[in-house]
Amino acid sequence: MKSMRWHPAGYGGSRRDPDQVKRDGWHDEGVLAVSVDDDRLTWPERELVRQLAEKLYGPRAGDREAANG
Repeated sequence: MKSMRWHPAGYGGSRRDPDQVKRDGWHDEGVLAVSVDDDRLTWPERELVRQLAEKLYGPRAGDREAANG
């Protein structure tokens, strides 16, 4: 006989912190999720991230408005 559960399968236990999710995504899937405002990055590294993101996805909404200002 199965014991009664109070939550659907996969929804129990502890949650991973966001950095662990990002770390796992990089190790398991080769996906990088990084904030352009991450304090662990130097200015040139943040600028590289910003330029890559703009090349792939276009400017951010706030950056578009400032440019059109």
